[in-house]
Amino acid sequence: MAHSLDDLPPRAALVEIARDFHARGWMAGTAGNLSVREDDGHFWITASGKPKGRLEETDFLLVRVKDGEVVERVGPDNKPSAETSIHRAIYSLFPTARACLHGHIVEAAVAADRAKQGAKGLRLPATEMIKGFDIWQQNPKVDLPLFENHLDVTKIARDIETRFKKLKPAVTAMMIRAHGPTVWGASLQEAYNRFEILEYLLRYQAQTRAR
Repeated sequence: MAHSLDDLPPRAALVEIARDFHARGWMAGTAGNLSVREDDGHFWITASGKPKGRLEETDFLLVRVKDGEVVERVGPDNKPSAETSIHRAIYSLFPTARACLHGHIVEAAVAADRAKQGAKGLRLPATEMIKGFDIWQQNPKVDLPLFENHLDVTKIARDIETRFKKLKPAVTAMMIRAHGPTVWGASLQEAYNRFEILEYLLRYQAQTRAR
């Protein structure tokens, strides 16, 4: 067994993550999408409509970061996920990002629902776990970027590009209201770890505010 997700071939690692996230209820049905960037300016991403609990290494497409062009379909019927534009935006904005994970978490949606209408950020609880995002201040005030949901996902991607070009986020993560979180990292293992950490922080927040 590999000690790190980075020790596995990229698609095999994403399959393992998909099945893990599905088992935790973070990728119900076909929801969510995962990607990993190659060294040649492309990224592998899960194809649309694939059950994440039964994902296979054939359920992927290779997409060019520069223009979003699909350059390889492992399965001939594979279609790009609607969120491909979001992954491409992240890779374009952050050259050090090597992996991008998007899921649907109940507690995350609840925490975002409690944010004020039009809020651009969601204050994360200053618990010990926030150190997983390399936040080392005492009682830090850190906001998770919050974006409005749109049926046209490319509009969300444009909103992300517009905001993050002006101001880089304090954490390598963001949340789409009534949708779900997206987390990226300098490696696949880092992105996975940070997704778990963000889930913990938002679950903590949802449960404490429910009291």
